[in-house]
Amino acid sequence: MNIYQQITAEIKAADHIVITSHKSPDGDSIGSSLGLLRFIEKLGCTARVCQPDPAPAFLDWLDTSSFLVMTEKPEAVTEAFKTADLIFCLDYNATNRVGSAMQELLEVSDCKKIMIDHHLDPEDFATLSVSKTSASSTSELIVELIEQSENAALLDSEIGTPLYLGILTDTGSFRFPSTSPRTHQVLARILTAGVEHHLIHEALSDNNTASKLRLQGYAMSEKLEIMDDYQVAIISLSKEELAKYDYQKGDTDNLANQALSITGMKAAVVFTERDGIIKMSFRSKGENPVNILASENFNGGGHANAAGGMSELSVNETLDKIKSLVPKYFS
Repeated sequence: MNIYQQITAEIKAADHIVITSHKSPDGDSIGSSLGLLRFIEKLGCTARVCQPDPAPAFLDWLDTSSFLVMTEKPEAVTEAFKTADLIFCLDYNATNRVGSAMQELLEVSDCKKIMIDHHLDPEDFATLSVSKTSASSTSELIVELIEQSENAALLDSEIGTPLYLGILTDTGSFRFPSTSPRTHQVLARILTAGVEHHLIHEALSDNNTASKLRLQGYAMSEKLEIMDDYQVAIISLSKEELAKYDYQKGDTDNLANQALSITGMKAAVVFTERDGIIKMSFRSKGENPVNILASENFNGGGHANAAGGMSELSVNETLDKIKSLVPKYFS
């Protein structure tokens, strides 16, 4: 029995399954959660998805109405954890990635836990683990679960649509180095199942608001700084600047990739002042890892070319700190 068959056996043996993913959800965390939920339902079982906080608005086209969100329904999430006999941990590999409130629930629970993730340096907290840093995304690993557990016949467009979304967003539309031949094989399998990929691209691309475009225009025209000697682009946005353009969650998600697209750039850093802290996004190309910079200096981490972090300094202090560190990491 392989690991995926073991996981399927645990699903069938459980009565109260909870699916979790990391705080500040993205396309892969939401896509893998929804894809796994629908797979579990196809197996004739039930589950609840519990998220630390809401998904960004650009994912509103997905049906996540059954999801329980900690910031909105803490009592319901707490009850789900208390009664759970199996918890899935998707797209994260350390318990602190779910936020403090849900972290406590996760660590107190003594039920079986299954981690499925593709990030570096996993913690040893799960009963069963699928940790593959070579995978493009957790959504790719959910397809592996379905196929390698001998349930490929269950993969249909209902399951495949959110999984395609997860792979699409976590690979930067298939342009990041994490996109492998196996990734394309998985995509082919999803498309064969009937997923209409053009509708997913349209749903992601054609959802801009006027305020979002104005914010991005302001960021590029007024806040973009380029450290030419090191080929690093930096954008910083204060809470006042975000408020001026009626910022909504997800409005700045692609700014780092846009800055990185400037000819000759090795890396890009975007940080925004939100929820009382500075939230940071790091992107890079080729042999210019940003996860080390994030983990060593900004309580973050992630992949070599895509990472996140945070700062408790002011916007200007964070900007000064970034500039002082760039020569060390991108000389």
